[in-house]
Amino acid sequence: MKKLSLLLTLLSTAAFAQATPHFDPARLSHHVEILASDAYEGRGPATAAEPKVIDYIVSQFKAAGLQPGGDLKGGTRLWTQDVPLLRASIVGTPTLGITSNGTAMPLTQGEQIAVRAALTGEKHVSLKDVPLVFVGYGTSAPERKWDDFKGVDVRGKILVGLINDPDFETGQGDFGGKAMTYYGRWTYKYEEAARRGAAGVLIVHETAPASYGWATVKNSNANVQFDIVRAEPKKAHTPFETWIQRDLAVKLFADSGLDFEAAKKAAQARDFTPMPLEATLSADYAVDAGTIVSHNIVGRLAGAQHPDETIVYSAHWDHLGVGQPDAKGDRIYNGAVDNADGISVLIETARAFAAAPRPDRSVLFLAVTAEEKGLLGSEYYAANPLYPLATTVGMLNTDALSTAGPAHDFTISGNAKLGLLDDLIAEGAKQGRTFTPDPQSEAGHFYRSDHFPLAKRGVPAISIGSGEDLVEGGKAAGKADSEAYVRDKYHQPADEWTPAWNAKGQAVDAELMFALGQRLANSREWPNWSADSEFRGARDATAAARKP
Repeated sequence: MKKLSLLLTLLSTAAFAQATPHFDPARLSHHVEILASDAYEGRGPATAAEPKVIDYIVSQFKAAGLQPGGDLKGGTRLWTQDVPLLRASIVGTPTLGITSNGTAMPLTQGEQIAVRAALTGEKHVSLKDVPLVFVGYGTSAPERKWDDFKGVDVRGKILVGLINDPDFETGQGDFGGKAMTYYGRWTYKYEEAARRGAAGVLIVHETAPASYGWATVKNSNANVQFDIVRAEPKKAHTPFETWIQRDLAVKLFADSGLDFEAAKKAAQARDFTPMPLEATLSADYAVDAGTIVSHNIVGRLAGAQHPDETIVYSAHWDHLGVGQPDAKGDRIYNGAVDNADGISVLIETARAFAAAPRPDRSVLFLAVTAEEKGLLGSEYYAANPLYPLATTVGMLNTDALSTAGPAHDFTISGNAKLGLLDDLIAEGAKQGRTFTPDPQSEAGHFYRSDHFPLAKRGVPAISIGSGEDLVEGGKAAGKADSEAYVRDKYHQPADEWTPAWNAKGQAVDAELMFALGQRLANSREWPNWSADSEFRGARDATAAARKP
């Protein structure tokens, strides 16, 4: 009987291994052609285009054989999950100023400072002579025995902090060298300040550690802001979130008898303690805040043996909508690569899973909204999961695959140390492909894709990307194609579908992602983060919910 059982197990495993389909490049390209057409008006959330997007993706999920996996209403699952979003903008010109060592300095929005509209729900922000304190990198990382606050009470104060991690300049130390951790992201610094009851944050902009120039900061922050609707928004945001130019920071430190570079050097050591500055900040402006509702689109294939355990495939359906015209007068930001091709892969992966033998675990296909507004659709799902995060095996996200054809390699967004990556590398080897780490790990790409909101809650999650070592043309051609896309098309109306695309590479990438998901869906594996990961603690805290 044992031999028979073993034989059946091997046959079952072999059947699943043989079930990896060949994805049709023409089908993948066709979905992109439709979703990135002018008829979809750039797929802006909560616009007239959104119902069109929902109808198309739901129709494809239905045709594939999925079941609705969204909100439960009246005992019935829907195809969507409501995503209420807070929309906030500063009314008029904000009054901003710093008094440094007794001298008042008015500040101009977008020049020395870039202030975000408050995402705390306030209709008016008024700060008067609030003291400033330098908190280094503003980091509290118990697993690294690192605490920039040292017990100092910063409630009601404005925190001045540095971007990136303490290791960025030296390339070595407690935070893994050049590779950015989540502690280096501006989002973390805002969150930590809110947890400590600060009145606000001034992040000092420097181009190298930020990985982008001041223009990006100005355009991103002085624009309309969005966030998920939170029961207690002040636990995630302070009323005053902003960046300042480095030159202003240098002056503030000098006025306080401090050298900015010396203070930054001190902040790179574990024994750093906060430094009060001889400066205060005042601000006064109105905020136009309201709520809109967008939607995540959710299809599900229930597992045959363990339906309460879930593998998630995701991609964002939104793009920038209709905006400022380019030199040709085109105002529609079609988002073909970013990210109609990710949705195309999601649809075809759903079709492949539904056509294969039913997996042991459930597979969820999640098309999220408002990625371009700050990963908000995935953040909302992570904060309000339709299926428990404790028993979510892993998340495989797709965003902006290459249109240049197959590559010998593949990659992921940013750096991650986890078993899920090991599994991906193993499946890639079966394709004869190798893994290439993100060449710009210091840019923090890991924290800029839709896998991240689940990752920071402990769920093993990655965004899988195309490689640059092209089968036809090699590394030089792949790099040139990638750079040309970023330069000429990324977040521009020119990101349009064309029949000249070589979608064969996208098909091979889709096959790799299918193989990884199938491996997880038919195993008892529970991938985890490395022992020194900032996300390991959150995952381990839910270990009791997972069956071996």
